[in-house]
Amino acid sequence: MATAGAASAELVIGWCIFGLLLLAILAFCWIYVRKYQSQRESEVVSTITAIFSLAIALITSAVLPVDIFLVSYMKNQNGTFKDWANANVSRQIEDTVLYGYYTLYSVILFCVFFWIPFVYFYYEEKDDDDTSKCTQIKTSLKYTLGFAVICALLLLVGAFVPLNVPNNKNSTEWEKVKFLFEELGSSHGLAALSFSISSLTLIGMLAAITYTAYGMSALPLNLIKGTRSAAYERLENTEDIEEVEQHIQMIKSKSKDGRPLPARDKRALKQFEERLRTLKKRERHLEFIENSWWTKFCGALRPLKIIWGIFFILVALLFVISLFLSNLDKALHSAGIDSGFIIFGANLSNPLNMLLPLLQTVFPLDYILITIIIMYFIFTSMAGIRNIGIWFFWIRLYKIRRGRTRPQALLFLCMILLLIVLHTSYMIYSLAPQYVMYGSQNYLIETNVTSDNRKGNSTLFVPKRCDADAPEDQCTVTRTYLFLHKFWFFSAAYYFGNWAFLGVFLIGLIVSCCKGKKSVIEGVDEDSDISDDEPSVYLLT
Repeated sequence: MATAGAASAELVIGWCIFGLLLLAILAFCWIYVRKYQSQRESEVVSTITAIFSLAIALITSAVLPVDIFLVSYMKNQNGTFKDWANANVSRQIEDTVLYGYYTLYSVILFCVFFWIPFVYFYYEEKDDDDTSKCTQIKTSLKYTLGFAVICALLLLVGAFVPLNVPNNKNSTEWEKVKFLFEELGSSHGLAALSFSISSLTLIGMLAAITYTAYGMSALPLNLIKGTRSAAYERLENTEDIEEVEQHIQMIKSKSKDGRPLPARDKRALKQFEERLRTLKKRERHLEFIENSWWTKFCGALRPLKIIWGIFFILVALLFVISLFLSNLDKALHSAGIDSGFIIFGANLSNPLNMLLPLLQTVFPLDYILITIIIMYFIFTSMAGIRNIGIWFFWIRLYKIRRGRTRPQALLFLCMILLLIVLHTSYMIYSLAPQYVMYGSQNYLIETNVTSDNRKGNSTLFVPKRCDADAPEDQCTVTRTYLFLHKFWFFSAAYYFGNWAFLGVFLIGLIVSCCKGKKSVIEGVDEDSDISDDEPSVYLLT
């Protein structure tokens, strides 16, 4: 009874820590969204939608270490189950985690395929002043219906793609249809939901390859390089102003005698005047920044930024090396593409795969490390999105600027981050497959030991780390793994996507090294809608 009470107490402490983490996630999402949204175009609904969707994604990722902790906590280090972890208790705990995933993934599907598209199209229609609210809602629902149809198709495809086929090849069509419904009923919708979430995770993989891989190199190198000097930029800008004014005077001098300017000179004069307005706006911002206390404060923190940049690049190299070794292990020792490159045991160790099980012995160090990994992916993804922007093929849709992001762009941003965070669960699996599958579980295996005192062999049970070869009744697989590997072809796609991720990181590292320092007011030339009386927004970019 005392053992069971102690176990229950530790579980309660674990859930309390999880609750505090949820509050921290909500606070982070609120600060994060408020920091990037436009102060002049702020909308309550879009802000709440962005905060909620990003929080749901982070909470879903936060369930991963809880899932791993629970399956690990059921067993002792010697490979035996704890007294309280009987079949009924373990089944109830597994069902609780599974239902938690059901709820969170269902909310994610609702956000991605209904709520976020509805809010986005609502504000797109709101730009037209002649449109009434009723018309805005009707038009938004009409466009959102297409996303809802896609979601329904994904659920149906996932539900009616059986993971097992009938053994009887001579079965009738009715028997085949009956078998499909039996498969759907037996899985309780797990296959349908897993297929839909895996499809979104696949899109998140493409976003991670595009933004996160580049951001992992751009963020640390930008911190190390820093920005250009405001005084030096102001000097260059003054020279440009003088040069443009000379061109304007030369063109205007052609019409001093009353002759009209040719069409070519009129176009050139208009371009030079627009250029002059932009340069003068830059001059005001540069003057403000040069004389501000924030610039002096950031200058004092310059050594700290360099240290953070070096730390981030070392972390990025740690991730890349771990991911490379994990993928190489799959290429050499996996069961092949038909199994989704599943690993039967660890043959090539990588740093994170060794570090996470070691930290798990001291709760909640592994929880903290996974949280750091997720937040690192968020920040590097954000850095990639800020540097690249949101594109539709070759067309740039939106730019993400701190304090100047429109509501539609903010929804796009949170949608991309939501998909990337979904993919983060598989990234962690790629970095530490055994840890995500079984945590720190061990199971007992028989070995024959030769005794010196007694002639003959004796049988001894020794603990072994759980892997894919372990018996099902001895090792409990996490619910996360079931969602990640319900369909082998998604796992195969993730495997090849990891190689693409490594390639884009190397390309981004070369590009980031070759690029010069960023302007201290980067974006002023392009953002013509920025008012001249708000120069302070550039202090944070």
